[in-house]
Amino acid sequence: MSAASSSTFRCALLATSAAASALCLILLAASSYGAIAVAAEHIPDPSQRKADTGEIRPFRVDVPDASLVDLRRRIAATRWPDRETVDDRSQGAQLAKLQELVRYWGTTYDWRKAEAKLNALPQFTTKIDGLDVHFIHVRSRHENALPVIITHGWPGSVLELTKLIGPLTDPTAHGGSAEDAFDVVIPSLPGFGFSGKPTGIGWGPDRIARAWTELMKRLGYPRYVAQGGDWGAPVASAMARQAAAGLLGIHVNLPATVPLEVEAALAGGGPAPTGLSEKERAVFEALNTYRKTGSSAYFVLMSARPQAVGYGLTDSPAGLAAWILVHPGFARWTYGDDPEESPTRDEVLDDITLYWLTNSSASSARLYWENGGRSVTSATGQRTAEISLPVAITVFPEEVYRTPETWARRAYPNLIYFHEVDEGGHFAAWEHPDLFSSELRAAFRSLRSAQKGDDPPKVRRPPTSPAPAPSTNP
Repeated sequence: MSAASSSTFRCALLATSAAASALCLILLAASSYGAIAVAAEHIPDPSQRKADTGEIRPFRVDVPDASLVDLRRRIAATRWPDRETVDDRSQGAQLAKLQELVRYWGTTYDWRKAEAKLNALPQFTTKIDGLDVHFIHVRSRHENALPVIITHGWPGSVLELTKLIGPLTDPTAHGGSAEDAFDVVIPSLPGFGFSGKPTGIGWGPDRIARAWTELMKRLGYPRYVAQGGDWGAPVASAMARQAAAGLLGIHVNLPATVPLEVEAALAGGGPAPTGLSEKERAVFEALNTYRKTGSSAYFVLMSARPQAVGYGLTDSPAGLAAWILVHPGFARWTYGDDPEESPTRDEVLDDITLYWLTNSSASSARLYWENGGRSVTSATGQRTAEISLPVAITVFPEEVYRTPETWARRAYPNLIYFHEVDEGGHFAAWEHPDLFSSELRAAFRSLRSAQKGDDPPKVRRPPTSPAPAPSTNP
């Protein structure tokens, strides 16, 4: 997206989402401003960090009890706004549903269960480009497993991707064959979770892509693939555009395929461009409705003023939950009313609690600012025409943007796989991990011969589990 069209797009979104934005900001300011969350105590002082050495260090999550006590205290002291004036979610999280969720969060929910699940996985940190990068690394027991680096987005985290580890690393136990095995690397984005927080500007998708390339090099992988949804998609696309050393191809589930003329029509509030097929016109109308209803208010605010948003999110657990749940990926989530639903109530609270305990509301929001207001679904903004490596796409029916295949083939010169599945949404890996895993197997199957054509990867084998330490704070 050009600077002019980006500005027009921002202004249009701001105009259409002003009411929702104001309501969210009022909610975020609900809790009185006090001391910085105790959780911040286990985030290291940047001045104490060592220089890049290439060292990979075992990591364990060890949240102080005081941080959990403080969280419950703040939840109990929540100052609530009045009820919304509509009977749907068009003004944001509904008061009664949010109060019920937050009450459960403060009385029954147990973070230690999430902590134990994370600590059952091999976790590590390594310093890249001056920043600590946290990642999960699980190797398959099968020979010739294809390494894949999978990147989350906002408001997700590594937690939304952990359900993929079993099906990808042990496919024979999940309906696949040994030839479909992957070694799995799941990093936390800079400013997210247990990764370090950038203290200067410049940590956008391109720089993150270079960091991920370095990470795979340190792990000893000469050939690998990359996958991403939400922010993970522009990161994976940047890796492909940079033709990262050893990268064989990418798979994305939020592809950057919106053509320039469609962007211009959306930004200008005009009619659909002429010449669109019936399916393309339907997608245009869906995008137009998305814009007009203010569904991207979160994108606009965090792109423009991430620090301002961060103050309320850092001080109010209820405000943080309300802000995360305003994301359209949660539009159909039932707040745990459906026992068969995935993610479950506890899983969503695991994710929200991770943001709270790592004090990463502002630092994660800055990724939107770093992106300069460029749409993550814009073919021009993400420079997809410069990508010559193989690209695979899966379209999930409840995703916020469902690309037509015609736009996908126009955007990516080397599209090797395109598939529309019957279920799943924005958090598809969380919702349907077996389906998502089967898509990765199919998408990358044709690239395995390139991986096998070289000498066997000389992989640095980290310990099978992180070693306990007196203090393993990130």
